[in-house]
Amino acid sequence: MNDLFLLLMLLATAAWITSTVTLRMQRLEHRADRAERRLGLILDHLGIVEPEPAGLDGVRALLRDGRRIEAIKAYRAATGAGLVEAKSAVEALEVTL
Repeated sequence: MNDLFLLLMLLATAAWITSTVTLRMQRLEHRADRAERRLGLILDHLGIVEPEPAGLDGVRALLRDGRRIEAIKAYRAATGAGLVEAKSAVEALEVTL
């Protein structure tokens, strides 16, 4: 009975920690999104265009050859972007080809 109680307490504590961490991560993501939007507005107001990352010529070449997955990998290597961001960026590049 004692072991069952300890197990339940451990599970409850793990659930509480998980929910707390998830909530904090969501708040941080929201703050980061808000900061990015504000930075975008400032850049637009000042007429500053963000330069294209170096190495995109190779990504475009891979796309022209129909090698989308390799293009995503190359984009990630060139920019340090995450998978979702790289996939979106490569798809946007693909439209301009």
